[in-house]
Amino acid sequence: MKPLPILLCVLALTACSGKPPQPRAEPAQVATPFDALKADEQRARDVQKVVDKQAEEQRKQIDAQQAQQ
Repeated sequence: MKPLPILLCVLALTACSGKPPQPRAEPAQVATPFDALKADEQRARDVQKVVDKQAEEQRKQIDAQQAQQ
């Protein structure tokens, strides 16, 4: 008969502790020293894309002028 009270206690504890955990909020992002470097790097990539596009357009114009001659 001793296992019965222990079993009842265990069942009561498991029934009471079945609450779902509260959702945790995501921690706010903390600015790091590397954020500025990443932003600078992305800005440089964007500038390079613009330069490449302008160079390609200029190349096409030169090729078109040479083809007319």
